[in-house]
Amino acid sequence: MKLYDCTRAPNPRRVRIFMAEKNLDIPKQEVDLAKGEHLSDAYRAINPECAVPVLELDDGTTISEVLAICTYLESMAPEPLLFGKSAEERAQVLMWNSRLEYNGLAGVAEYVRNTLPGFKDRAISGTHNYAQIPELAERGKHRSTAYFDRLDQHLEGRDFIALDAFSIADITAMVVIDFARWLKLDLTDGNPNLQRWYQSVSTRPSAKA
Repeated sequence: MKLYDCTRAPNPRRVRIFMAEKNLDIPKQEVDLAKGEHLSDAYRAINPECAVPVLELDDGTTISEVLAICTYLESMAPEPLLFGKSAEERAQVLMWNSRLEYNGLAGVAEYVRNTLPGFKDRAISGTHNYAQIPELAERGKHRSTAYFDRLDQHLEGRDFIALDAFSIADITAMVVIDFARWLKLDLTDGNPNLQRWYQSVSTRPSAKA
């Protein structure tokens, strides 16, 4: 297998942390987004959506999208379970992960892509170019900040977001916070429960992946 990766991008990092939790050592190939390698004909043949990460299996089959990749890896290497043990636990993990992707990751991405000069005419990832809209940057910032304020309340008395154990939902939330901090946006500011949770999960060895 091989993982098409980008060290600085948040979504590939989610997969790397997931792999590290399972002690999976999968070769990686860096895709330089700054140089537009994800838009090349060669990479389009691997993923026509022009995004990372992509997991390429030994038979040449490719799997893109973080949740799809991590689901495959969970079935291949179940322990430790990062999607939960039962149908109810899996549903809880997927519910929280979806909320974090929509309100957290997408909100920060909206802020990033409509703010930084490097994303001029690339406000939405994928195959087509879209102009930046400054108003969307502020909306994205507000979406993420408001959601993580609510998440702070949820974390009162809890060690993890979805279950009584670390899950992919915790991975997603940690990556969103780190991604936002790269832009000098601290989603933990004023949120003591979130700060306590973050200090705990960010010291896990996998967080360095």
